[in-house]
Amino acid sequence: MRSADDHLIKLARRVVEPMGYELVGARFHRQGNQGGLVRVYIDHPAGIKIEDCTAVSRQLGALLDVEDPIPGHYYLEVSSPGLDRPLLALDHFQRFSGNRARLRLTEKLMDRRRYEGVLLGVQGDVVLIEVDGEQCAIPFQLIDTAHLVAEF
Repeated sequence: MRSADDHLIKLARRVVEPMGYELVGARFHRQGNQGGLVRVYIDHPAGIKIEDCTAVSRQLGALLDVEDPIPGHYYLEVSSPGLDRPLLALDHFQRFSGNRARLRLTEKLMDRRRYEGVLLGVQGDVVLIEVDGEQCAIPFQLIDTAHLVAEF
């Protein structure tokens, strides 16, 4: 995880958790030379409504204006994690073991960058996933993006 994301997570946590929501994660996505997008995911056992996102966005936007952690212009987006929930922290992989997930790595491991299968949990800082009947051990630091796969 990048240090800009770490700082965003700390700031977002100061707003999100006292409001009664779970902070799933926060990421900064650079978009060209002129700014980017701050994406924050929140959750709650009762679910997330647009009003929840709006309330968090207002509070977090005010804090980000004061703290100014990102130089230049950016957009703030607050949303629920959705059915294809992003897996942003190591504990997410443990929490959702038994579910299907799709992972994209920063570099090839065992001649591939993309994995899809059933999460088996975590051992130390390694994510275990079963792909086509085979257990794969993927170092967390190699994971670029990971999402649950919605099954209907």
